[in-house]
Order: sequence, then C-alpha cells, then structure tokens
Amino acid sequence: MSDNGGVTSPDVPDVPEALGPAGLRPRLPSPLREAADERFARHGVRLLLKRDDLIHPELVGNKWRKLTPNLEAAAGRTVVTFGGAYSNHLRATAAAGRLLGLSTLGVIRGQELADRPLNPSLARCAADGMRLHFVDRSTYRRKAEPGTLAGILRAVGAEDAYFVPEGGSNSLAVRGCQGLGAELRGHADIVALACGTGGTLAGLAAGLAPDQRAIGIPVLKGGFLSADIQALQQAAFGARRGIWSLDDRFHFGGYARTTPELEAFAEDFEHRHGLPVERLYVAKMLYGLVALAEEGAFPRGTTVAAVITGAPLS
Repeated sequence: MSDNGGVTSPDVPDVPEALGPAGLRPRLPSPLREAADERFARHGVRLLLKRDDLIHPELVGNKWRKLTPNLEAAAGRTVVTFGGAYSNHLRATAAAGRLLGLSTLGVIRGQELADRPLNPSLARCAADGMRLHFVDRSTYRRKAEPGTLAGILRAVGAEDAYFVPEGGSNSLAVRGCQGLGAELRGHADIVALACGTGGTLAGLAAGLAPDQRAIGIPVLKGGFLSADIQALQQAAFGARRGIWSLDDRFHFGGYARTTPELEAFAEDFEHRHGLPVERLYVAKMLYGLVALAEEGAFPRGTTVAAVITGAPLS
C-alpha cells in the first residue's frame, strides 16, 4: 500500500513497458487525498480528490492513461490527431512527441484560425514540434468518415501516419483508463469526473468494483455522450461495463466556455484546498458535485472521489 496523504491506494502492478514508453514515466497510483469541505460534511458526505493531475508534468492526468497505449501502438510513426483550438489532448500529444522524438500533426477545427495569431494552447503545441493543419468546420464534422479522413491525411502527406481520434478516445485508451478505476477500488462509493469525449469514463467505470458507481459531468452541450460511451465500451470490452451515469446540467454554455459564477467558484475552491483548478473541465465537475451534495443526491455516509483530470495551462 502507498501513502497518499492520509488515504491509501490499493496495490497496483508496475506499469508494463508497453504502457510506459521511455521518457513518459508516470507517478502511479496517483495520490488520493481527503479534502475537508463543509459543503459536503454538513450532508454527511466525505470528499476525496484523486490527483491524476500529478501523474506526469506534461501528460497530465487522463492524457497519460489514454495516450501511452496509443503511442506504443504507433511504433514510431507520425501521430495524427484532431482537436479544437483549446484542446488539452492536442497539447499532451505534442508534448509526448517532443519527449519521445515522434513526429506529430494536429488537425485543428476552424479554417478561419489559420490566419490568426496562435492562442497559448496552440502556441504550446507548435513549440513542442507539432505541425498544425486547419480545416473548415464542415470538413471537421465529417472527420470520422473514411473518405474525409483519407483526404485530410493526403493533404498533409501523412497517409501512413498513426491516427488517434479527437480527445484520444478509442478502445486502447479506454482499456488504459481501466487502471484508474482499479486504483479507486475500496476507497469511494461514487467516483466523479468531467467528460469530453467519454473515453476516461468508459474505462474508469469498467475498472471499478461492482458496488461502486461513476458519475460523468459532460463539458459539452448536446446530450449525445451516453451513446458514445456505450460504443467505446462495446469496442473495448464487447459490452457495457460498470455502473455509470451522466449529469448534463453543468456545462456552463459548452466546451471552452465559463461564466463569472464558475470563475468565482473555482477561485474559492483553490483558496479552500490549495488546488489549482483547471477551468474547462475540472471546475465544472467540482461545481456539479457541490450542487449534487446540496440537492441531497448523496446519502449520508457516502464517500465521493473527484478525479482531477487536468491542470491549468501555464
């Protein structure tokens, strides 16, 4: 057992070489620490923080768990992936490419961005050596179609590249995130995390014990994610796995959007717990958990683990 600030994590086997390419050594299991917070305590609920943001300084949180199986499968080929202008996944892929000496290519949603100065997120990708290719939003929506994908790869001279889908969510990534659930077995009744493409939740739920359940807080509008998660679990495991549900109320307008209310909440949480709170995913999940506690959604005596899947961009 390893000491994680007062809460112990279960024994987890060493990461196989296939999941730990040289240069990407992780801190596993990630720390699990109790957070004393009266907003939960007054309802008889115990809050734990699963610090996946401390796994690796550049492949933060679920990005390490999702990317490393795919980087191993790439076997040295150029890695091509997709994302929006603020994609954490693109930044992590670019960082991994620099650390491993792999060529990376990011296909960015929004042709109109090609002639604008790069925002800090895309500038970091470029600094890490990622080639950026901008496509119009109509083409981007069709990126999963074989003909559209093949055309994009031809346009950038990367027909033989290894393809990782948007957000890094595929069957390899889902199985990589199964270890997150295994690390939390026996420590919480409910595990919560923010969801983008759903791959982390799909794997987490599969790794939990039968008496645990997972709650996902989607950061995008649309209500489409449940079907996507089921499809990911079907591809990875052949069937739906684990007990999981989604609460779609806390997206704050959609991806990459925040409000003054959310900003104030995140600043207060940082002050209470000394935790840098990433705004686009983590803040929305933590806000949702506080709201659920106030609604009485968690019976007294419940232990909730909040997975901190990312860190603020520095």
